[in-house]
Amino acid sequence: MTAKLSDNIVSPLGFSTAENVSAVLAGRTGVKTWEGAFGIHEPFGASLFNREEVLEKALGEGISGYTFFDTVALLSATRAIRESGIDPSSPDTVFILSSIKGNIDRLESDPGAVPLWASAAKIAGRFNNPNTPIVVSNACISGLCALIHATRTLLSGRFRNAVVVGCEVQSRFIVSGFQSLKAVSAGPCKPFDAERCGLNNGEAAATMVISSQGPDYAWKFGAGAVRNDANHISGPSRTGEGSYNCLRSVLNHCTREELALISVHGTSTRYNDEMESIALSRAGLSEIPVCALKGCFGHTMGAAGILETLVTMGALERGIIPATKGYSTPGTSYPVNVSPFNRTTGKKAFIKLLSGFGGCNAAMLFRKGGES
Repeated sequence: MTAKLSDNIVSPLGFSTAENVSAVLAGRTGVKTWEGAFGIHEPFGASLFNREEVLEKALGEGISGYTFFDTVALLSATRAIRESGIDPSSPDTVFILSSIKGNIDRLESDPGAVPLWASAAKIAGRFNNPNTPIVVSNACISGLCALIHATRTLLSGRFRNAVVVGCEVQSRFIVSGFQSLKAVSAGPCKPFDAERCGLNNGEAAATMVISSQGPDYAWKFGAGAVRNDANHISGPSRTGEGSYNCLRSVLNHCTREELALISVHGTSTRYNDEMESIALSRAGLSEIPVCALKGCFGHTMGAAGILETLVTMGALERGIIPATKGYSTPGTSYPVNVSPFNRTTGKKAFIKLLSGFGGCNAAMLFRKGGES
């Protein structure tokens, strides 16, 4: 079984995983209403970086001369690798990049920077890694797909360690695209709430260093599942088919009683939250506590699966189920055990659930080992 060696989160809420976890548990959010950002006239809610602050932190790590996207990804990767104790230049280590849009803002000014493989090559090259890096780009489940792929790659024996980096920065192209679908809220999002009216875009980079030889007390990666219900290019299945099938697969490897929570997608769009409530009900998980983190970070897209998994791990290490920020009144047809307040737990296992455009869905089980 594979295990997490180290990690890092870079987001508007902080430059380490611990800072981000503390911010979430304190009820902070990076989301605010932006007017005129990226030249977009319609106000939108989003969690965006202070770019000058990020560049200053990166310069302190000796990172310069890269695009902003590549800089954020490298900043997170550098800090996670430093804590891991691995040799990133070893042929036993593989780099995996998860993103949806990457450097899409450079499409007109620098098209050579846009391909995700180019960013992945720069990240791996920064650490003199000899292997061809892997790119995972599968809509909003990309981060979780990357973790599942990393686990399977390590279990195959091909590599000993994997550095999995999820990163997304926002742009006019991305935000206006979501606005064209009428999916963006001008104010803070409200996952699973009766008055939810759309998502918030978010920026972040999150990194996990994973090993096939982790210590007993580390977080372990359990069963993972990716399913596609092929329902619609942008609309989720009305019966929650893909998410339900992912949950059913993962539940073959754990009991409901050992689960502290389900970390859900929770985009705060009308159809996504309804779909997840149906899938959870069909899987017999309606009574298990649910947590949605997009009220704190916005929708960080290709980084979401890694970032939200890390925050959930950090919260459970402190014995806390994080609140779902923005939620107050039940707003789905099927009951969901969601709360606007932090709750306590002694359990150390959870399922991460994500969905994305094109009918893609993913779920993965995580367990914490014994104390060190």
